[in-house]
Amino acid sequence: MDVIEKAIIVASKAHDGQYRKLTNIPYITHPLGVGLLLMKASAREELIVAGILHDTVEDTELTLEEISDEFGEEIAELVEGCSEPDKSLSWEERKEHTITFLRTASEDIRTVVCADKLHNIRSIIRDFEGQGEQVWQRFSRGRNKQEWYYRNVAASLEFASTFPLVDELKREIDVLFG
Repeated sequence: MDVIEKAIIVASKAHDGQYRKLTNIPYITHPLGVGLLLMKASAREELIVAGILHDTVEDTELTLEEISDEFGEEIAELVEGCSEPDKSLSWEERKEHTITFLRTASEDIRTVVCADKLHNIRSIIRDFEGQGEQVWQRFSRGRNKQEWYYRNVAASLEFASTFPLVDELKREIDVLFG
């Protein structure tokens, strides 16, 4: 079986029954969207697979060990680099960690994270167009904190990077937040 198809099956089973935050949209649309963005950017197969699996460890019962066993150590390391290490920390502490980590993370991890954030921003834009300011109520932190987070993530991703998705991310952040 093709490794991308295998990742789709594993992620679909892991995210079964999950939905995007306060919507009726199946969650699996997000990791698949991330994988598609990476495919369109001509990313390596390992990055596409990591993009499809990027939320499994953070949001499902799947472990890094299981990902390593099924997909190899490189993909497991990429997924780990895209995951928040300690969900017991406050939102601010977790986001500060991500912003700091991304400045020195590998180009591969930053590429996958960039595709993740780009897909998230595009989803928020689509929802904002339909719901207006009400969209911010679905986040534990409102519009201002989301803007702070996404702008700082983009700055960290841009640090010493050359991949084209970061420019798209910055443009979409400007579209959403002005």
